[in-house]
Amino acid sequence: MTTSHLSLYGFVTPYLFLLLSLLVSYFELCVCFSTKRLSLTSTGTKWSSAGATWYGSPDGAGSDGGACGYGSAVSQPPFSSLITAVGPSLYGSGKECGACYQVKCTNHQSCSGKPVRVVITDSCPGGPCASDSAHFDLSGTAFGAMAVPGQEQQLRDAGVLQVLYARVACDYPGRKIAFHVDQGSNPNYFAVVVEFEDGDGDLAAVGLEDAASSTQTNGQQWRELQQSWGAVWKLDAGTELKPPFSIKLTSQYSGETLVAKDVIPNGWQPGATYRSVVNFQ
Repeated sequence: MTTSHLSLYGFVTPYLFLLLSLLVSYFELCVCFSTKRLSLTSTGTKWSSAGATWYGSPDGAGSDGGACGYGSAVSQPPFSSLITAVGPSLYGSGKECGACYQVKCTNHQSCSGKPVRVVITDSCPGGPCASDSAHFDLSGTAFGAMAVPGQEQQLRDAGVLQVLYARVACDYPGRKIAFHVDQGSNPNYFAVVVEFEDGDGDLAAVGLEDAASSTQTNGQQWRELQQSWGAVWKLDAGTELKPPFSIKLTSQYSGETLVAKDVIPNGWQPGATYRSVVNFQ
């Protein structure tokens, strides 16, 4: 290599490194963007195929609460029996409790083709629920809602259907997030069902701050709750918890976080439901 070539090499090399660094940064940025979960919309935009059946009474809510732990709330507003059990691929060991989907059927004469929004409140572990790549075992009410008006029973009589489904945002107008305290809770153990989350509908993490830890650390001392089962989150504190409790929620889909400040008051009771003043957007 000549002297002139060496000089040119010394001049060009830093720029090559700069160019490579920019390319690596651009690649990393693209990877981050491509894997970022975007906000959900209230109407389905990306539809996939699934099997669909129904269970329970024809005009009912399937079961009384099911595997997510919502209890009798499934038959009351805002769920209003428009709920579904799902197979393992969608249930996610309970992580997807509270997630909202639109479902619609088009391949039966009694299908209206109009989408119906349903909420995951139960698990369907066997049969076609397990063998299908995705399966919705809808309440009788939700299954009938996919029909042409007046042909609900004809559609329910069809048996297994092929439907289209899309993940959508949950929307409970006028509702704030509610916390139903589990009957087994006591001063050293706290478990709660989180209900009516707008937006993503499902949760990735739940944290609790009691009055004692807040005072000692001037706030922001969160204890992580563990998913017990379904939509039930628990904390084995080991020591007595001092109310009031604040609860921090992190959504599963977007990662958005919010805090329900002092939502569990002094004198709280197992089995009671406490309503917050916050919800996801």
